[in-house]
Amino acid sequence: MRVATFGYQTWGHKTLQAAIDSGHDVVLAVTHPRSDHVYETIWSDSVEDLARANGIPVHLAKRPDDALLAAVTEAAPDIIIANNWRTWLPREVYDWPKFGTLNLHDSLLPKFTGFSPVIWAVISGAEQVGLTAHRMDEGLDTGDVLLQSAVPIRPDDTGTDLVRATIDLIPDLLTESLRLIESGEATWTPQNLDDRTFFHKRTEGDSRIDWRWPAEAIERFVRALSDPYPNAYTYFRGQRLRILEASVSRCVYGGTPGRVFIREGKGMVIVAGADAYLGQGRGLVIERVRTDDGVEHNADEFFPHGGGYLTDEA
Repeated sequence: MRVATFGYQTWGHKTLQAAIDSGHDVVLAVTHPRSDHVYETIWSDSVEDLARANGIPVHLAKRPDDALLAAVTEAAPDIIIANNWRTWLPREVYDWPKFGTLNLHDSLLPKFTGFSPVIWAVISGAEQVGLTAHRMDEGLDTGDVLLQSAVPIRPDDTGTDLVRATIDLIPDLLTESLRLIESGEATWTPQNLDDRTFFHKRTEGDSRIDWRWPAEAIERFVRALSDPYPNAYTYFRGQRLRILEASVSRCVYGGTPGRVFIREGKGMVIVAGADAYLGQGRGLVIERVRTDDGVEHNADEFFPHGGGYLTDEA
């Protein structure tokens, strides 16, 4: 088949490489121009560079326009494959090819529709993440599903671990999807949109810790926002702290959320939970932090003793 890809960053790069390796004729790679946005400099393997290195025509676009439609028309693909294409596509683009557009979304749809699905999945306590190949339609991640592949979330997995794991699912899922479509064996399953969960784009403020959350939720939050993502952060005596490592305490601690309390092991216990005053929940043991100067500190050195509060404002 003649294949065009629409994609950006490492997801688009991996998808383009998988399309090249599949043996199909890749006739066009559409991608976004480079960006300095914090979330777009992470996982920044270049689709454009890979395409040019393989002699594949490239079209750069920030959003769909007449020039993009002209590029698709000239390339005449049998199918478009999209992965991490960041803007809405009109029907005249996604329905142009004979087999339409196959979108790859890094969640198990209809769960975690939208943005940063792996990060939100870890934060929310999901049991697994995955990759879905589905037909693009007029909605956002709402089209009929062809294939899915899942990865379990283990207790110590970070968001970074799981992003890598879902990216690694791309080649096999894409190759099998193209085989099924070309052979006429594809079976498309409508999503039950009543089960849909939809998450928004993340911004810096979404990484701020709320000490009214239970310690178990904050521990997931810290793991989800592992390097190279903007880390979970809080403030201590006017200074921002990024929390790099944390765990749930062995003992139950009560008091006021955010209180810097007492050492446990090699870390410092922070009282957590909206009902902490009842003394029925665990605390969060902070083990490693990073200050705004980029220096990392063991928590038992940064907090030589208990006292004071972690807050959500400087």
